[in-house]
Parts: sequence; structure tokens; C-alpha cells
Amino acid sequence: MDESSLNRLLERVAAGALAPHAAADELRGFEDLGFARVDHARALRQGATEVILGQGKTPHQVAAIALALAARAPTVLITRAAEDIYQAVLEALPGAVWHASCRAITLRREPPPAGKGIVLVISAGTSDIPVADEAALTVDMLGGPVETLYDCGVAGLHRLLAERERLRSARVVIVAAGMEGALPSVVGGLVDAPVIAVPTSVGYGASFGGLTALLGMLNSCASNVSVVNIDNGFGAGFVAATINRG
Repeated sequence: MDESSLNRLLERVAAGALAPHAAADELRGFEDLGFARVDHARALRQGATEVILGQGKTPHQVAAIALALAARAPTVLITRAAEDIYQAVLEALPGAVWHASCRAITLRREPPPAGKGIVLVISAGTSDIPVADEAALTVDMLGGPVETLYDCGVAGLHRLLAERERLRSARVVIVAAGMEGALPSVVGGLVDAPVIAVPTSVGYGASFGGLTALLGMLNSCASNVSVVNIDNGFGAGFVAATINRG
């Protein structure tokens, strides 16, 4: 439930079309499925419907949560989902779409709220694209518009510098990078927008599964850079969409 749906609910009560006890049931805030308590009031509190993490859940559990959300929300986003989860969700919600590059599932019956500017998602390398795609899809679902700029890491910096106008036109920038994680600092020095850095687990042994990139980004000398967790494209996209709506 978001603010507009809350207003519609109260208008129905005021008009006598909905009993107060029925409205109270809808305002309770969550639906208990036994294995999950679906938070229908999330959009009212945070501006976006609850997002389902597919990882660690059975296909049946994810499909049931998705069906419950879809009954009251215009969009559903499921992250870190395997293809067997998608098949279960598709059976429950025939309009669901599978995004193989970032292992996500979406259902969209209404356009997302329009943001105030462009969110630009950048990947340092092609290997970072799955994480960047997760970020871009999240922004697209929650508060775009979003554009992407892929494979322009510091090993070939001219590829980034050739896109100065696109960098400067962005209201928020997300940068996904593995290896030593240097790209967000470079981008931060070129733009006046907030830069959300996403360390990825891409790299050789001394990258320690993204820990080297994470520490490098946390130590950035660019003051407009903030950092999310390793491979957390969703978290970066959510924060960027929130900033862009604000």
C-alpha cells in the first residue's frame, strides 16, 4: 500500500463503500503466510513495495510471497532467483518476466514513479555487468529513468572520459567495480552528483572475493562516494531510486 492507495481506501470508507472493520484489516500492515509475513505497508513507509530475496527460499515460498504482494501492489521485484523459482512464479503470475543477466524476476502492471533526473549505472568491466544490471533493474522498477554505461574501467580511462556529458547529466551515479575498485573515486572526481559504489567479487586471488575493492572504495578520497556491500546491486539501486524520487 502506498499513499495513493491509502487515500483511495479512506475515500471508500467515507463514501460507505467499505466497512471500517474491512479497512482495518487492510491497514493491519502484513499478511501472515506461516513462513513469511508479507509487508503490505512497506510502500507507505519507504516509498517502494517490499522486494523479495529469492536466495535461500524454495520456489513455492517465493511464488506464494509474490502472489500475495501482487494482489495489492502494482509491481513485484524478486532478486537472486534461480530459474526454477522463475518457473514457479510464472505459474502463479503469468505476466512475470525473467531477467537472466542478473537473476531477477519482475512483474509490472503500472509504470514506476518518475524520478527527478537520470540515474547512470556504470560498470568497470564486462564481468561486473551482472551486478550493474541488478542495480539498473532496481532503479527502473522503483524510480528511474536509468541509463547504463558499461566496460569503462581505469585500465582504459579514455572510454570513461569520452562520456563526460552523460556523466555530468546524471542526478545519481552507481559504479560497479571489482579488482582494486578504483573506478568510483575517478567518477566521483568528475561529477557533482552522489556516487554509489558497488564492490563486486570479480578479481584474482588477492581481491579476496571483493574485499579489496570494498576497502578501496571505503577509503576513497572523493567526498561524494558512498559504498554498499559486495555484489549488492539491489541496495545501490534502491538508494539511488530513493534519492532520485526525493
